[in-house]
Amino acid sequence: MGINKVMVIGAGQMGSGIAQVFAQAHYNVVLNDLDVEFVQKGMGHISKNLNRQVEKGRMTKEEADVILNRLTPSTQLEDASDVDLVVEAIVENLEVKSKLFSKLDEIVPEHTILATNTSSLPITEIAAVTKRPEKVIGMHFMNPVPVMKLVEIIRGLATTDEVYNSIEQATKSMNKVPVEVNDFPGFVSNRVLMPMINEAIFTVYEGVATPEAVDEVMKLGMNHPMGPLTLADFIGLDTCLYIMETLHVGFGDDKYRPCPLLRKYVKAGWLGKKTGKGFYEYS
Repeated sequence: MGINKVMVIGAGQMGSGIAQVFAQAHYNVVLNDLDVEFVQKGMGHISKNLNRQVEKGRMTKEEADVILNRLTPSTQLEDASDVDLVVEAIVENLEVKSKLFSKLDEIVPEHTILATNTSSLPITEIAAVTKRPEKVIGMHFMNPVPVMKLVEIIRGLATTDEVYNSIEQATKSMNKVPVEVNDFPGFVSNRVLMPMINEAIFTVYEGVATPEAVDEVMKLGMNHPMGPLTLADFIGLDTCLYIMETLHVGFGDDKYRPCPLLRKYVKAGWLGKKTGKGFYEYS
């Protein structure tokens, strides 16, 4: 099952990063979002990343231009009518994703694989809204996409070996490391990471230590490159809350109960770096 042309839906930080690594791996890429402004912002983000690589001497200006020329901006889902793979990277919401997959199922060719970059939602449930559940798969990239090597690949209940092998091969072609995991809430990465972040928030909530102290302990004591509360701010506290809620509902286990302080910050609009304030303040 050959993949030559890819549509990435969602031109935010994750989507633009995914589009960039596909384009760098010689795929023709359509970068799609609802609004021209969002797509232009995503294209600008890719251009900035590539220019940085040129400045560091990691690629030539000509090579960067060739990569950019493989990218086509789009605001119409109908532009997926001739692609071999769609990678969805929109808001982490099951209802929104399901509606999108149902629409895509009617637009894309019969052979097209539909992949979701979801960080925690069930692949099988997303696949069930399509007439091609065997061609639906999870492809969970890590942030920042151009830097991080891991891609969690998650089979739905019906995903075929042929589809899995195609996605594994595409992942390797982007110089990423595919790791197969099963379709459980949070997969591996967020099932392990988010409870740790949630517990770090509980230590602040209970007055055990300040955010600075918690992060310092984890950096110096556990050799983490970034403290869990700084990481939460970078991920987005709303995203952290949504994933914890997905784990809580999916497993029905109170060990995944989101910390009340996390809920409070999200309700206050303190979502982390993207809003300028979370556990820390950002200018």
